[in-house]
Formats: sequence, C-alpha cells, structure tokens
Amino acid sequence: MNIDRSSVKRILVLKLRAIGDVLLSTIVLRNIRIAFPDARIEFLTEPPAIPVAKIQPDVDEVVVFNTQTTSGWGLIRDIRSRGYDLIFDLFGNPRSALVTRLSEAKYRVGYRFRGRAYAYNILTEPRGATVHNTQFNLDALEAAGIAIQDRSIYFPLALEDEAYVESFLKSERITLPLIALGTSGSWYTKRWSLERFAALGETLGKFKARILLIWGPGERPDVDKVNALMGRTAIIPPPTTLTQLGALLKRCAFMVANDSGPMHICAAVGTPVLGIFGPTNPALQGPYGQKHMVVRNEGLGCLGCNLTSCPIGHPCMHDLSVDMVFEAVKKLMRKNDITL
Repeated sequence: MNIDRSSVKRILVLKLRAIGDVLLSTIVLRNIRIAFPDARIEFLTEPPAIPVAKIQPDVDEVVVFNTQTTSGWGLIRDIRSRGYDLIFDLFGNPRSALVTRLSEAKYRVGYRFRGRAYAYNILTEPRGATVHNTQFNLDALEAAGIAIQDRSIYFPLALEDEAYVESFLKSERITLPLIALGTSGSWYTKRWSLERFAALGETLGKFKARILLIWGPGERPDVDKVNALMGRTAIIPPPTTLTQLGALLKRCAFMVANDSGPMHICAAVGTPVLGIFGPTNPALQGPYGQKHMVVRNEGLGCLGCNLTSCPIGHPCMHDLSVDMVFEAVKKLMRKNDITL
C-alpha cells in the first residue's frame, strides 16, 4: 500500500517497555519528520521510558500507557479517539498489534510476526534475529516507503541537567577524570558480579581517574556493596533523573557497563562505553556507534541464548574474569585515544 503523504496529519510511533529499546527506536523519528514535515508526531511508551521520549526534538506529545492505571481496552479507546492517520508499531507484541488494528488509522505499519500480521496493512519481515535493533526499527520505515536520511540516536541534554552535574562535581571537589561503572541489568543473567566490578574498580586505580558508580531505583545497595569492596572510595551520585544521568555520563572518560539502559544512554551522549555481554547478542543489541566495544566470554556455545535464567550455572558471566574485562578496557582506550 502506498501512503498518500498529503493526507497524513497525525502519526503515532509505538514502542513499549525497556529504556534501552525505546532509546534505540527513536532513530526513526528524524526520518519521519523529514518525510512528514507538517504532521503531528506522538510517541506511545510506558512510564520508565517517558524521559527518553520527552526529550526527542521531533516528538510533539508523549502518550503514556501505565498498566497500573489504564486497562488495555482503555488504551485502545484513547488511541482510537486521537484520530491517527499513520501508526508505526515498533513493538509488535499481541497487545500492541491489537491496539494498532483497532486504532482506525488508515495506515498501520508493523512486522509479520506469527499471529499479528492481521493488525497491519503495511508489513515488513521481522529481522530482529539478524540485524541491530536500530535497523530493525528502520525496517518499518523502509516498508512504508520512507527514505532513511538520518541514522543518529538523539539524547539531547537540557542546560539545567548539565548545570546540575556541574554543581555536583564542584560540591564534591571532583577534578580528576571519571570512569563510570554500570552494574545494573534488567535480568540477572545480564549482570556481571558485584565482586568483579569492585575488583575492576581497584584495577582501574592505576589510572589518574575516579570511579563513578551509577545507580537507579532499587540499585543503591548494589553500588554500596561495590564501594565497600573496592580498595579505594568511589563516587556515588545522589538520585538522578535519566537526563541528569546522561549529563553525568557525558562528563566521563568512558564507561564499563552491563547490557542495560544506562549503557545505551552513555553511547547516545557520545561517551565511549565497554558493554559486558552474555545472554544477549551485541550484534543485535550492543551500544550504537563507532566509539564503543563489547567484551564477552568468547568460546561458549551458549552466548546469545537470550535466557532470563540459566540452567548451566551462568558461565558467560561467572567465568568472565576481571583480567579479560580490563584488557578490553585498554583496547577501548586505545580505540578512542584516551590517556589517563
């Protein structure tokens, strides 16, 4: 189906769940704006990723689906009432497919997942198992005949966020470069151990830099443990918003992190990041951009299993040594001409 672009006045981009996935999906927005310069572009997501969507320069409104306050049918009624002409469902689960199908939008773009193709009248094959997540999202645009003219991820920082970070650094009298460690991960199988993060922090002590332990909701005990295990005191920032976190990571020399939202935010603000990977595949979900690298316990046949629990003892993380990660850190530094 060809889209009559002159008839498209209101567009919805739909991407639910994880912060990192939502951030990678925003690669479509500038291209949609170029193709439909006068249309209203709205973005549907869930509460954790609201800040990521709100800062996008090409989004006119963020529509929130909060499962605690809104039912699936309530969401369908809301979306239908908004009168969208074009919807891109970049999530493609049964619920998002149903919402898209019942939206009454003339043009509905989505992926040919089993049992969900009925929802769309512009379809593309799901290549999530073969291409990076950014290209997976761009595939939906190409199916709709939209040229890809911009392949950038945007995480713009407000002046107040950068001022907040500057104030924090001054209050703590921090003058040395910062190396960030990100211990979080939405699945336990994606997390390198806290003990090894602490040992890495000690090893990084040979550089003239300070260790910054970032954390989010529910993660403060983890960074406190890492700090207690380290041979030198790390910097633990106060609670931050996602955009304040982005401003803080922008000030770092580099970051070492599990596959997580903060890893993707770090890459988006242009700070080199070393991603620690095991059950997820960095070719599909790794940090986006040329500055970054990943480290894995290579040689395991189970890498990229995508399992949220491990039946064989979690060797991808348990057997990934501090020395292996530190060697990857040195390669990252050489790659980006970082001298500390």
